[in-house]
Amino acid sequence: MVPNKIFFTKGVGRHKERLASFELALRNAGIEKFNLVYVSSIFPPNCKIISKEEGLKFLNPGEIVYCVMARVENNEHHRLTAASIGVAIPSDSNQYGYLSEHHTYGETDEVAGNYAEDLAASMLATTLGIEFDANMGWDEREQVYKMSGKIIKTKNITQSAEGKGGLWTTVIAAAVLITDEKKPVAEANPVI
Repeated sequence: MVPNKIFFTKGVGRHKERLASFELALRNAGIEKFNLVYVSSIFPPNCKIISKEEGLKFLNPGEIVYCVMARVENNEHHRLTAASIGVAIPSDSNQYGYLSEHHTYGETDEVAGNYAEDLAASMLATTLGIEFDANMGWDEREQVYKMSGKIIKTKNITQSAEGKGGLWTTVIAAAVLITDEKKPVAEANPVI
């Protein structure tokens, strides 16, 4: 089974109970109805990025769904947390790419997102034999990667939030994998 569709989502949840804050983050992201199985971080060959709305049409409540997820929580007032998924896609669609998870404290969306994107791109660059200076900043390395012609796209999805006193705050970012053998739920379960 090699997924050929993927969508990205993110969410934040707050509750006095840690687990409930995670559930609320899943709800905010729209993926609370599924039994999520975390997988490592390979972007499958020939995989198409689709919208969350389109992707959810292929999934049924209770279904086992594979995803790459970044998750972090805290219960400290004003403590900033961020969860990010970075993606790096090779120009050759028959080649696999990389997804990275980054979960951190004290970083804004932009900082955490850039880090996750850089991490995914650096992992892909090393597998493709692209030489780069690891001491260069992300903006400089991004130009090296793209100028090589071997990496076509990088991006990230990031969720950050500040903690609220007395409540757990959970942030998540996820890449949800879907196989083509599935039909959209409306087609698979016609109303009689």
